[in-house]
Amino acid sequence: MATRISLISSGTERQLIDLAKASLAGKAMARPDLVRRVVRNIQRDGLQPTIEKVFAKLDTPIPLGYSLAGEVLEVGRRVGGVAVGDRLACAGAGLANHAEINAIPKNLTVAIPANVDDEDASFVTLGAIAMQGVRLAIPTLGERIVVMGLGLIGLLTVQLLKANGCRVLGFDPNAARVSLALELGADVAVSDSLTEAVVGFTNGHGADAVILTASSKSSEPINIAAEISRLKGRIVVVGLVGMTIDREPFYKRELELKLSMSYGPGRGDPSYEQGGQDYPLPYVRWTEQRNMEAFLALVADGKVTPKRLVTHRFAIAEAEKAYELMESGAPHLAILLTYPEAPKGPIERSIRLAPPPPKSDGNRVAFIGLGNYAKGVLLPALKKASKVALSTVVTSTGVSAGHAGEKNGFAVIATDPAAALADPETDTIFVATRHDTHASLAAAALRAGKHVFCEKPLAINAEGLAEVIAAAREAAGILTVGFNRRCAPLLIDAKKALEPRSGPLVMLYRINAGAIPGDSWIQRDEGGGRIVGEVCHFVDALTFLCGSLPIEAQAITARDHADAVSILIRFADGSTGTIVYTSLGDQGVSKEYLEAFATGRVVQLDDFRRLTITSGGKARVKKDAQNKGQRELVEEFLAATRGRRAAPISMAEIVAVTETTLAIEESLRTSDPAPVGDRQC
Repeated sequence: MATRISLISSGTERQLIDLAKASLAGKAMARPDLVRRVVRNIQRDGLQPTIEKVFAKLDTPIPLGYSLAGEVLEVGRRVGGVAVGDRLACAGAGLANHAEINAIPKNLTVAIPANVDDEDASFVTLGAIAMQGVRLAIPTLGERIVVMGLGLIGLLTVQLLKANGCRVLGFDPNAARVSLALELGADVAVSDSLTEAVVGFTNGHGADAVILTASSKSSEPINIAAEISRLKGRIVVVGLVGMTIDREPFYKRELELKLSMSYGPGRGDPSYEQGGQDYPLPYVRWTEQRNMEAFLALVADGKVTPKRLVTHRFAIAEAEKAYELMESGAPHLAILLTYPEAPKGPIERSIRLAPPPPKSDGNRVAFIGLGNYAKGVLLPALKKASKVALSTVVTSTGVSAGHAGEKNGFAVIATDPAAALADPETDTIFVATRHDTHASLAAAALRAGKHVFCEKPLAINAEGLAEVIAAAREAAGILTVGFNRRCAPLLIDAKKALEPRSGPLVMLYRINAGAIPGDSWIQRDEGGGRIVGEVCHFVDALTFLCGSLPIEAQAITARDHADAVSILIRFADGSTGTIVYTSLGDQGVSKEYLEAFATGRVVQLDDFRRLTITSGGKARVKKDAQNKGQRELVEEFLAATRGRRAAPISMAEIVAVTETTLAIEESLRTSDPAPVGDRQC
């Protein structure tokens, strides 16, 4: 999508900018919910890993913008009804950015009517937000409705209510905005004495509905809204206001309070927004996309005039001046950014920032995907290793690729994996994308002649695993999967303490995993679920500890808790391993606890901090800072790529561990033991 016009929503973007400028203490005060999450992570994972994750997250740039009009440059294979050259209005924070080119999912785009120009169409997101607030108020013809806050969304709300046949009173302390509201059709608009104005406007009955489009940390707006409402009135909160409610007026008037979900149903649902799965119209009449369409239809009919709200226009090359205007406090409403004509020819998907890394006996490394784990763990491990040069980084957006490239010293930034796969300067690729792409990317990198470090899991289904196995058979490169626990110093010590042994091991691994919301990407198709996505770690640790491949798995879940699983694994040497993986429990208890029993010996590993070895009635204890072996695995992988040692994980183990996670899922489906791969029990 080539952007023609994008709209700066000064309220929303000012909040983002202020938060970005705030100190750590300021950020913590603004988001106490995230502080609580950090504390829980420290209790579960330890201080250092949590710090690394937090700073990786804080270092992630947030693109500005979420409403634009543009022209289609390319269309995805599964997108119908759209052609190159079409004019579309687009929505979505992090998607419809202030950028010359954006990639927008289909459910966040709508066709622009022929008689609506790009400037009016660029208001589509704010229009949908205002539309959803009006819908929640359920206005009927002739009702008297108060709009508190006459910023962009408030002024659009006034026009929408008038188009719906309502009588409207607008309120804002800013006298200029009050005047504009009257020009746009408000029946009454005031900048003070709101209560008295509502008494006169409603003949003493109170407002049928109040729509709060103001922005304030104070709870005064919502409590005033209650005071000016009639008995059984309706209050809809659209803006960001304090929510400490005085019970008395709400109780005495039996008021209905609703909070508006931004653009409408579908907002925040990855299946709808990213996956393109629409809600059936008979059951969800007004989705965010249908709100966008309805808003533009009203603009086409001349009943809403967004362009009347524009006070400033800047070329995208002068965007900084627009934000300086916002910071200055000078009067403004809608600020538009204009763009040059759509580029001709192929779209550039990679940019060189620096000369090619020097050729040497070291590794020239590319990253496909650079999320928090890759930034916080894998990159620091690489930077501590010798003879490593960073060649290419590939991420889903140009903003994140550019930031990663400049900050970490990559020579090339890209949004297409082909830039790394086809690069002759790259000999090693780290795959750190979301789980559903691991297999195809790892296989493609192996076929391209690269060494591959693939974050776990290697594959989320049998088809993906088969593709990687086929590629690995023909490849000269080393393949390693991020099963780092086998490289943890205390687990290595535990294995040594159990050797030599003449019989099997009986192993118990308890993981206090904590809950992950059902709408997290990990729980959806792209994550593959927690068995494939995380339990693979613990299967590999047991495989390493007993030195034998798993051959059968059986699993059951606690009733109504899919993430509370008990798993029994049989190994080829007769050993057994029990994995208790639970989302129940309390985060005050350590995350991981492992016990292994051999003839005359027991090892107990508590959260990779404390190892107890008991033999002959005596216990020896080793303590260390928590270390799950991430850095050590990276070092062993690099050494293997340079021919100095064997691969840190054999292909047989990689395949068996992945097959075991698939067998666990099969056992959960059938309630029967499931063989691992083609091996017979």
